[in-house]
Amino acid sequence: MTDPNVTPPVEPTPRPEVVHHTTINNPPARGGGSSWIGLLVGGLVVVLLIIAFVVFTNGGMTGGRDTNVDIDVDLPRPTMPDVPKMPDLPDVPSVEAPSVPGPEPVAEN
Repeated sequence: MTDPNVTPPVEPTPRPEVVHHTTINNPPARGGGSSWIGLLVGGLVVVLLIIAFVVFTNGGMTGGRDTNVDIDVDLPRPTMPDVPKMPDLPDVPSVEAPSVPGPEPVAEN
């Protein structure tokens, strides 16, 4: 008796004398995942150009105006009767410079 769960034997197909094999490797299509890097680098280049423009033109487009301004404000000194006057500091004592011996020849052995 034969088992119904077993597949019947398959007879091998005859092989030709000369066998030619051709292998074609198709890489998977890229989804454009690296385009954000180009956008990021381009944005950084634009920001660096703007910073360079501001730095090298001394603050941007001033229109050739003179920006040198002299501000001199004389404010009155407040008078505070409750605060005592600072005492004068004592004079600094005079100090002579230390004497350093001159170089002497070293005895050779």
